[in-house]
Amino acid sequence: MLSDVTSLFEQVPVAYFSFSLILGLIIGSFLNVVIFRLPKMIEAEWDCECREFLADDLKDSAKNKEPQKVTLSKPASTCPKCGHKIKIWENIPVISWLLLRGKCSSCSNPISARYPIIETITGISTVVIAMHFGVTWQAAVMMVLSWCLIALTMIDFDKMILPDQITLPLVWIGLILGLNDVFVSLDQAVIGAIAGYMSLWSIYWLFKLVTGKEGMGYGDFKLFAVFGAWFGWQVLPMLILMASLVGAIVGISLMVFKSHEGSKPIPFGPYLAVAGWITALWGEGIWAWYMGIMV
Repeated sequence: MLSDVTSLFEQVPVAYFSFSLILGLIIGSFLNVVIFRLPKMIEAEWDCECREFLADDLKDSAKNKEPQKVTLSKPASTCPKCGHKIKIWENIPVISWLLLRGKCSSCSNPISARYPIIETITGISTVVIAMHFGVTWQAAVMMVLSWCLIALTMIDFDKMILPDQITLPLVWIGLILGLNDVFVSLDQAVIGAIAGYMSLWSIYWLFKLVTGKEGMGYGDFKLFAVFGAWFGWQVLPMLILMASLVGAIVGISLMVFKSHEGSKPIPFGPYLAVAGWITALWGEGIWAWYMGIMV
């Protein structure tokens, strides 16, 4: 069955790209749930751990009430204003938002354009990967990585965290892929993971010793280790250069247009994710172009 589908996609590229687009849009809709709920799940877990640690102090406190349990599947999605339960036909990626004109069908409360934008970006990025890698296992795992990077990017923008629930499994997946030389060999994957984590970890502590401030979070170390595990240590210098350049341009632009306070931290994870995604697809070409203009 799988071989028949693979043969069809190879013979009819349009079918493959159409399938990739639809799959990406559906996954994008799910990512909206992950981006919104995963931080709440993490905060609930932290709250539970704090309650266990401070059990005696919180024993008679009103704050000792159990918070509502949130998972990726429960409770059902509802309008935050009127509580209207979102129906299946109202949850079709992009199309439902357009048909509803960006409003709740019950109370006309505005629905953020961010939802269809994330769905669209996920769909387009999935198609780009399909076109770049063809009908291969590389394409399949790169799609998974791309979806995870989109979720990490938005969560870091919102909450300034890169959840271990996503980054750590990606590191292990990269090492497993190295066993089969999917992108790089196992030794390159292991060295890449170590180099990715330790390089930013060293920069973090050097910066902290010199300035007394934290320049980045531990999630950034783990995300950098992800790219090292997936694509080897050789891509790391170019990746960190691209991420720093993009981050500097965006950060300066925000301050120039006065939409960001200079003292407010800027998450580095999104720029690392974008730079890593670009490097994974076109890193060799970018490096060859750079070396060409330097000679």
